[in-house]
Amino acid sequence: MTEDFALHQQLAADTVPIADWPLSSLRLMRAERRWPWLILVPRRAGTREIADLDTADRALLIEEIADATRLLQALFGPDKVNVAAIGNMVAQLHVHVVARFHDDPVWPKPIWGQLPAEPYEAAALETRLAQLRHALATGRHKG
Repeated sequence: MTEDFALHQQLAADTVPIADWPLSSLRLMRAERRWPWLILVPRRAGTREIADLDTADRALLIEEIADATRLLQALFGPDKVNVAAIGNMVAQLHVHVVARFHDDPVWPKPIWGQLPAEPYEAAALETRLAQLRHALATGRHKG
């Protein structure tokens, strides 16, 4: 990790840490409870694009995206997992990994901007975090 890395304040407000992986902070999107939604934030200062990472970090990010995808697949059995590094609202490099279901409220459209956000209530947030952390501790996300 670079010494001067700092999590963008919007990411800090909208997410909760789950675990620190070798490159990224794995976080849960707390601002939206309808979809199991993970965020990977590479702990490298000044990165805005995947191309800003060096070759080794880019490869590691892809592996961490795959691990996050497998975690969602193991826990929730989604019909599709969406992966995006958009960054229009928050320029700091972060990758969304979102479980999608054919019966979710906006399928097949993208989740962004379709509905007002529905944040987790405190108890549901703690339950979801415990579920994710337990799956990580027991290796349920490894392929």
